[in-house]
Amino acid sequence: METNLRRVVLTAVAPVAWGTNYFVTHEFLPANRPLFGAALRALPAGLVLLALCRQRPRGAWWWRSAVLGLLNVSVFFVLVYAASQLLPTSVASTVMAVSPLAMMLIAWALVSERPGISHLAGAATGLGGVCLMLLTGVGGVSVPGVLASAGAMLVSSFGHILAKRWSAGADVLASTAWQLTAGGLFLLPVAAVAEGPPPALRAPALLAFGYVALVATALAFTAWFTGLRHLPAGTVGLVGLLNPVTGVLLGTVVAREALTVQQQCGLALVLAGVVLGRPARAGRRGRGQVPPQPLDGHDKGGHRSNRWPPSVPDCRRD
Repeated sequence: METNLRRVVLTAVAPVAWGTNYFVTHEFLPANRPLFGAALRALPAGLVLLALCRQRPRGAWWWRSAVLGLLNVSVFFVLVYAASQLLPTSVASTVMAVSPLAMMLIAWALVSERPGISHLAGAATGLGGVCLMLLTGVGGVSVPGVLASAGAMLVSSFGHILAKRWSAGADVLASTAWQLTAGGLFLLPVAAVAEGPPPALRAPALLAFGYVALVATALAFTAWFTGLRHLPAGTVGLVGLLNPVTGVLLGTVVAREALTVQQQCGLALVLAGVVLGRPARAGRRGRGQVPPQPLDGHDKGGHRSNRWPPSVPDCRRD
């Protein structure tokens, strides 16, 4: 149980960092350059992780890295960048609170993890909080911004569960590096064609990109995929509700965005959703849950093979 609690805390690093990303992008990064913004977030992060793990994809991981990089990085980052520019920080991050329910349903279909009652209750409560935040707040919410944020939520939910399904046969650090690098490489030529030369960046924007790439991307995605490998998708999805909580707090405290009484109630419901899927339940699998199918690099019992390089930290050790 203590091990699972540590894993939940480690996983929580990701949504907290992502919640800060909305504020940093909205306040410091150039507007109307989502493709370059996404590329400058993904590629440096991927190259840093590649330098740390010093591994290249092998076998099926060449095309898997491309698919996951397209979903979890290229498309996701562009949509998040656009949503961050079109919406207030609090609203942009709160739309992502629907992701626990989406992840549970996709995990049920792809990796046979049946969501538990507490997970479903937490997801429904968080969804109620989202409705209060968006439907009863002050007017003027950008419809394209909400659509971009919702699209980012759906694409990432599918991509994250797909990464969980394919988690065997590669170190977490290495597979994260491959996804980020592939996604950044996909984005660069598209950005050059669609947006022209890279934007001129001053010191605050350069520092902001450094934070977004190293903390909100390299560190956050490594923590998130580590959690997905060891914990049920329902638990990880509910931990992800800390994303909107962080975004709302930054938006109201730092950016001075107004928060109505209804939106405060919505925030309380989101927090209640996290409590309903509390870490004490993280180590319990539902009766209908089946662990991800062992793929290359694992035997039939799901044990780690000797192909794992001893020089790379293995986050799966308790």
